[in-house]
Amino acid sequence: MAYTTTLHWIVYLPAIGLWLLAFVALTVGGALGPVSLLVAIVCALLGLGLAFSAWFRRWTTEIDVTDRRIVYKRGFVRRHTVEMNMDKVESVDVDQSILGRMLNYGDITIRGTGVGIEPLQNIDAPLEFRNQVTAR
Repeated sequence: MAYTTTLHWIVYLPAIGLWLLAFVALTVGGALGPVSLLVAIVCALLGLGLAFSAWFRRWTTEIDVTDRRIVYKRGFVRRHTVEMNMDKVESVDVDQSILGRMLNYGDITIRGTGVGIEPLQNIDAPLEFRNQVTAR
């Protein structure tokens, strides 16, 4: 295995946002009494569900570059696997937002002769991934 990557930690951002909202509801919303407590509990539980979902998606996603192929796997029970031979790769496109540039994540599209791999979203270190593919 030459290079392995997965989804970036940015997939946890919605959960973190809900936890911050729960914290604000507890601290600032004290004047509202039980309503703020209820809002905080709901936000915290939704955040927990989103965090677990993001962790599971990140845990079950694997992207590998070997000397012969690129392999993209995702899923646990229902597994989706795409492989592309390195000699079929024409280009590797990387799309990064400003936040993506600062936090080192982005979307990758691999174009091949006659085939392509679906866009891989929120990938950790996309420029390093591209360099690993194009260096071969």
